[in-house]
Amino acid sequence: MDIDAPLESVKGVGAKTAEQFRLAGLETINDLVLFLPRKYEDFSDVVAISDIRPGKQTIKARCEKVETKRVRRGMQITTATLYDATGKLQSVWFNQPYRVKQLSAGDEFYFSGEFEFSYNRYQLTNPSAEKVSDTPVSTDRIVPIYRSIKGLKSQVVRKILVALKPFITMLDETLPVDIIKREKLISYSDALLALHFPKSIDDIERGRERLGYEELFVLLLAAQLNKQANARLSGWHIPFDQTAVRHFVEQLPFKLTDSQRRAAWEIIQDFEREIPMNRLLQGDVGSGKTVVAGLAARQAASEGFQSAIMAPTEILASQHANTLSALLEQLGVRVGLLTGSVKGKAREALYENIAKGNVDVIVGTHALIQEKVKFHQLGFVVIDEQHRFGVAQRQGLLKKSQRMPHLLAMTATPIPRSLALTMYGELDISTLNERPKGRKPIRTKVWSPNSREGLYNLIDEQLKAGRQAYVICTLIDDNPALEQKSVQEEYKKLRVGPFNHRKIGLLHGKMKPAEKDAVMTDFAKGNIDILVSTTVVEVGVDVPNATVILIENADRFGLAQLHQLRGRVGRSEHQSYCYLMMSDSSAPTRRLREIEKSDDGFYLAEVDLKLRGPGEIYGRAQHGELNLQVATMGDTKLIARAQRTARQFVESGRDLVQYKGLATQVEKYQRLTKLN
Repeated sequence: MDIDAPLESVKGVGAKTAEQFRLAGLETINDLVLFLPRKYEDFSDVVAISDIRPGKQTIKARCEKVETKRVRRGMQITTATLYDATGKLQSVWFNQPYRVKQLSAGDEFYFSGEFEFSYNRYQLTNPSAEKVSDTPVSTDRIVPIYRSIKGLKSQVVRKILVALKPFITMLDETLPVDIIKREKLISYSDALLALHFPKSIDDIERGRERLGYEELFVLLLAAQLNKQANARLSGWHIPFDQTAVRHFVEQLPFKLTDSQRRAAWEIIQDFEREIPMNRLLQGDVGSGKTVVAGLAARQAASEGFQSAIMAPTEILASQHANTLSALLEQLGVRVGLLTGSVKGKAREALYENIAKGNVDVIVGTHALIQEKVKFHQLGFVVIDEQHRFGVAQRQGLLKKSQRMPHLLAMTATPIPRSLALTMYGELDISTLNERPKGRKPIRTKVWSPNSREGLYNLIDEQLKAGRQAYVICTLIDDNPALEQKSVQEEYKKLRVGPFNHRKIGLLHGKMKPAEKDAVMTDFAKGNIDILVSTTVVEVGVDVPNATVILIENADRFGLAQLHQLRGRVGRSEHQSYCYLMMSDSSAPTRRLREIEKSDDGFYLAEVDLKLRGPGEIYGRAQHGELNLQVATMGDTKLIARAQRTARQFVESGRDLVQYKGLATQVEKYQRLTKLN
């Protein structure tokens, strides 16, 4: 049997089952074998209801009565009375109304969850429910639970994997044998068997160690090989012009922070080397990355080199162009802006000036990578919010130079050190970790919908003082199926309700670029008091007079995104506020508690990594392909082991061709993670 054969070729997989798998994104045998359990239920220790004690417990019971009630906006509670031969107990599920249908048929289930004192009684809270007839009949009772994608049931996955068990046993090894021995790892096939058919908790741990190690080793090896390949490239030599840099710094209306100076010096040193720079500049929102890029562009222009700065949106590109024009044009450095809004004769004239070298710094969106854009001598490329661009887009800009230009990738999403070391092993990293002088910490508070009136009064106090506010919603249009605020409804509600005496603006992604720009320009000029918006304002928009941001349904956002949104305020000397409105009156999540107590993006990035995994460091499509199922970036010991082995592998000069499976994975990751 071939690992890439379609699942229909497996005994027991008919057309209907194959379609279920296909909907879940599982098409080949390999897809299913690598579809690992999300958790395990240990049914080896089942207690009778009469013997149940507080803590994590598993019982075998039937359901006597089950019902769902909608208790408040966004919350449904399902309660059930469970019974066995020894007694009865209550169980509760939050926002799981499908349990009514599941439990009403009278089947016997294994219920596994926390037995605790809550709402003035002892109850089983949010237990899993596995039908007894669906659990494997074997001596061990550790049952793997798989993700229920598009209704795919765990028992269907388990049944087909049982049929594939002999095939898994015979799978080829994917790592060099000497590495397996030295690191005391189990084989690839044993690891998969341990995770799909565990006999003990130790089996699961050893299986995860082996597959997690391999995921990290492959990523780190790809990064090491990228770094090696980068060292063989020939770039532009841009010597340090001390006078030009000093003039730039002297005319700034503020003093550079120490971390800005350090980052700028690292870039200047990179410019002097023959090898092209490959550097990531990461800095929290408002830490001054654009100024550092501007200083580097000034240095490049003094030696006759052009700089290209690519941003993901027109709003952000326009903002960068305005900032850089103010910083550079008084020094004789010419700045141009190329976006979709630049049309006709103006666009043609800009193309011509770029080709002739009459523009030193070209700021733009994806428009920069179009075939018509020809540079005179492109020496320095800046890609802002680089994870928003695909590999091909980044490389399309770099190819517009006769040699590999120096590359500075910038991100306002702080990357945890462990993740940066792993995924960006080929990059040098500069970090801006200081707040510009005079900026105050943003005061952040979680609010319950019950206290909305008091919150609106606080916001109005800020508006009376001449400040402005953002209100952020998750959806554009109302959707009754999703109990979340939409910008359209919120805009209407605020206009006729609590803020009918204020000027309110509306912004969302379905608007045309010109409409969006007009709204943002109005807001920046102070013609709008409250801007009701989706997350299109998340990156880079700079309105210093805005001091309040209210984020509706804040519990539906990721930690990194909440921190990015919060960065829209706190951009002046005025005290700023971030209010996180819960979807309902339940207790705030850990995510919200963490962001309430800290505005340090690097600390929050570490927390987010622990809560969510690697996140979207490379953007949605690419992160999906990275497919880190097992490795956790918090496991610094495993990272260190894999990193040491990857370095030894490269230094020994071993040829990847000998290891076919490994070579395929490494080449894929090289393409995904390579910035230049």
